[in-house]
Amino acid sequence: MMEAVSRCNNTRRMVWTALLSSVAAVLMYIDMAIPIFPNFLKMDLSDLPALIAAFAWGPAAGVLVELVKNLLHAFTTSTAGIGEAANFLIGSALVVPAGMIYRQFRIKKGALAGLVAGILIMGLTAALANYFLLLPFYSRLIPLEKIIDLSSRILPAVHDKFTLVLYAIVPFNLLKGTLVSLMTLWLYKRISSLFCR
Repeated sequence: MMEAVSRCNNTRRMVWTALLSSVAAVLMYIDMAIPIFPNFLKMDLSDLPALIAAFAWGPAAGVLVELVKNLLHAFTTSTAGIGEAANFLIGSALVVPAGMIYRQFRIKKGALAGLVAGILIMGLTAALANYFLLLPFYSRLIPLEKIIDLSSRILPAVHDKFTLVLYAIVPFNLLKGTLVSLMTLWLYKRISSLFCR
């Protein structure tokens, strides 16, 4: 009997993880530029299904959703995979701490603490990853000076790589993490009864 219930739960979890990954992949295509940030920073809500998976089954499930959505999106990328690598890394930085903390404290305060930690770690990861890895890779496609010049037209304080990260990339990711986290708080309790744990 217990084995049958466990199999049911595992099957249901796999189906839900696949569904959440598909929804996340679709949400990646529904993005928009925010006028106060450079155009290459696009806002999307594709981390929302990953956060829901992390809350339902733990951080590994959230990371799996992040991975699958980026692999699916990579087939139609125009960033040579750099955008997907960035999305996976920074999205996972939000999902892992949120999922870990909520797994230990399955109450609203635990969810809030996890999301706040996730947002802060997401911002830090975005800063370090962009400064040391992602922008140097992007500059092989588009010269860094051009990225800085285009960014400075929107944010005059941007004049080098450090200020680009400080005034554009970090605030953008903090805003995105906050928006996705608020939506997760609103949605998760309304649908959590659908998930087996």
